[in-house]
Parts: sequence; structure tokens; C-alpha cells
Amino acid sequence: MKDNSMTNPKVTAGRDQLGDFAPKFAEINDDILFGQVWSRDVELSQRDRSLITVTALVSSGILDGPLSFHMQTAKNNGIAKDEIVEILTHLAFYIGWPKAWGAFRSAKEIWSE
Repeated sequence: MKDNSMTNPKVTAGRDQLGDFAPKFAEINDDILFGQVWSRDVELSQRDRSLITVTALVSSGILDGPLSFHMQTAKNNGIAKDEIVEILTHLAFYIGWPKAWGAFRSAKEIWSE
């Protein structure tokens, strides 16, 4: 399912933050993960990829920078405030209440903008 209304700008976070320190990791992050996997919007929409990624990060307890980035990406890819609230509420029962609280802090910041 292709959604031509969503655009996926080239991600350079790997090179920007780790290019000098870990160049191969930065290359794989930018060119493979974001350049090849995230660009496959025929197989899975950007919106769905965002939903899966946010869910995986929250479930893993990653509640800092990567979650904020991917929550902003989810918002940009069409996940509405009411949807992220429902997603996190549903997840809370499976991942634990404290992780949900942490994720809500990030979601509230992103969706209040």
C-alpha cells in the first residue's frame, strides 16, 4: 500500500552523530536501515512502519532520543494524537505501566506541538 502523500526525507543522523566515531555503523544506519528498509513503502506504509517502530521502542524500554525521533516521525507519517494515546494505553497492559508512563511523556511533548 503506497501513500504518496507522505515523504521520507533522507536520514543523516548516523553520519551526523557518529560518522567520525563509528563510520560503518553510521553508514548502515543511514543507507540500509533508513535508505533501504524505511523506503520500502509498497510493502508496508510509512505510517505502519512508524507504528511498529514506536511500539518496538516503547516495549524495549527505549524512552529517550530514538523514541522522540520516531514519535515525531510517526506524527509526520499520519499517526494522530488520539491514535498514539490509544496505542500506548493498549501497550501498557503488555509492556508494563512504567514504560507506558515514560512513553506518554514523549508523546505528550510531540503531539502538543
